[in-house]
Amino acid sequence: MMAGPIRPQKTALLVAQRIVADINRSGKRAGDRLPPEREMLETYQIGRATLREALRLLEFQGVISMRPGPKGGPAVEQPDSSLVGGALSLLLQFAEAPLDSVVESLRVLEPHMVRLAAERIDEKQLNDLAAHLDSMGDSLDDQERFLEERARSYEVLAEAAGNPLLSYLVDALWSILDHSVAGTDYLRSRCVDVHRLHVQMYEAITRGNPRAAAAAMEKHIDEFVTFAQSRYPELLNASVEWTG
Repeated sequence: MMAGPIRPQKTALLVAQRIVADINRSGKRAGDRLPPEREMLETYQIGRATLREALRLLEFQGVISMRPGPKGGPAVEQPDSSLVGGALSLLLQFAEAPLDSVVESLRVLEPHMVRLAAERIDEKQLNDLAAHLDSMGDSLDDQERFLEERARSYEVLAEAAGNPLLSYLVDALWSILDHSVAGTDYLRSRCVDVHRLHVQMYEAITRGNPRAAAAAMEKHIDEFVTFAQSRYPELLNASVEWTG
């Protein structure tokens, strides 16, 4: 069967792609400003409406933010995994996928990320991980702080793993899971168990045992499933909802 004619990409999207390439090429970082509008119009040889549409695309993707005021305008931002989580959750909602599919995927991906982190972690990252685990241990009665420190420990592991794609996927899946379980009680006993397994993972990393570190993460996810099934039996069977 013959394919139909290929629809050319919109000019605004092509311009947005060029702007991203120029941001990377010039080494701009979060907070750096893009050139003035007049300069970009000349550089990309486009009209004002097309440029503004391109900037809106980049703003939606988290690449830039529009700052108000005389010295405002488009400034570079660091995109994060929230867009990945939003897109995945939207696809999963239309597929009527249960939350269990997210947990199942995490059980495959996250232990592998931990294994890579255990193989590649440096001394600073190891010290940072220890500090976050200590803070988790000090926050067993403060659910919000406990979960914040857990998230920071995952950021260290993701950085140590050295695989951005894997890290973004794991972070996106956790964002879907956290959104779905928001409002549920995180019992102190559950915090104790989570902290214990994370300490086991850390100790395995310090011993140079990636397999044991990955096994501790697998057990952490398995215990979450057991906890959810016993306390919130309908949770894992509920359909994923778009996180926005």
